Amino acid sequence: MENQNVHRLNVRDKEVILVGTAHVSRESAELVERVIEEERPDTVCIELCQARYDAITQKNKWQEMDIVKVLKDKRASLLLAQLLMASFQRKIAQKFNINPGEEMLRAIAKAEETGARVELADREIRVTLMRTWRMMGFWTKIKFLSEVIMSLFVSDEITEEDIEKLKEHDVLDLALKTVGEKLPSLKHTLIDERDMYLAHSIREAEGGKIVAVVGAGHVPGIIDNIDRDIDIASISTVPPQGLIGRFMGWGFSLAIIALFIGGFFHAGSKASLDMVLSWSIITATCAAIGAIVLLAHPFTIIASALSAPIATLHPLIATGWVAGLTEATMRKPQVKDFLDLKDDIGTLKGFFHNKITRILLRVAFVNLTTSVGTFVALGKLLTLF
Repeated sequence: MENQNVHRLNVRDKEVILVGTAHVSRESAELVERVIEEERPDTVCIELCQARYDAITQKNKWQEMDIVKVLKDKRASLLLAQLLMASFQRKIAQKFNINPGEEMLRAIAKAEETGARVELADREIRVTLMRTWRMMGFWTKIKFLSEVIMSLFVSDEITEEDIEKLKEHDVLDLALKTVGEKLPSLKHTLIDERDMYLAHSIREAEGGKIVAVVGAGHVPGIIDNIDRDIDIASISTVPPQGLIGRFMGWGFSLAIIALFIGGFFHAGSKASLDMVLSWSIITATCAAIGAIVLLAHPFTIIASALSAPIATLHPLIATGWVAGLTEATMRKPQVKDFLDLKDDIGTLKGFFHNKITRILLRVAFVNLTTSVGTFVALGKLLTLF
């Protein structure tokens, strides 16, 4: 088949047919079916991990989610990021009347129809997001979250022609270059490492003829890496927090406590008490503001305010987690919220209306405003010292 989005590679003893797609393109879904039908491969590799495969093949999986367990396991930020990304893709897909991941679903169905083996070729999304998060600095994280949230607003401006252009190499190269300049750590973990992982998975797949269905953005990287030896173990795990990172939280806490003690010896007990009160009032106020802005339950607002002075001095506690658990207890999501989640993430109104996503947003926002309060309070302490 002659098509600019189909690439034929000879890798060692295998023939690889690489199909570059746009994840919400109707044309891509039809192309995938034609390639598999005509090529009759031994294996079809798809750009999915187990979690993403379950998400598109098990439509009711959201109903099984335990939001309280998510919060206790400290996975709220991870889940929120996944939902925001899914929301952006779903909005575009709905606009063009095609299901998210349609080309992957059709690839799976056509592979089963032709007797080909299906192999999930992508790295687990949790590993990808956690590696990305660990490698970003504080301000990069803020920029990343703001850009993801903005994706809820921009999809209406995208046309079907724009989506098809994503498969043109010149536009693709420009897009990757722009991402690399703005957020280099994001490009490295979301694109470069996954290119290597996908290339390794495709090369190691069973059979002599392989059809690989991947997003167009990964095609150049896969071609570059397909015949290289790759240390797959090094990019398949979440790196542990560095020694500096592990001790920085405790070091910051000890430094603030040292300021309290230093204030006592330097200016007396009244100055030390003023410092403690200032820290408590500022952090509590900022945490409460975060909860109030997102219309949290009154008990959530109180819990946020009461926990902030302590949580900001304890690296293992986050005010947002306290807020989230309190909100989940006071306004426990109903079965309807889980049933509606897959549809609600498709609209801005639905995202803020659904109890599950509202809890996740409150966790993130209360953590953010509490962090702001920490810096403000630190500045106040230094003036009192």
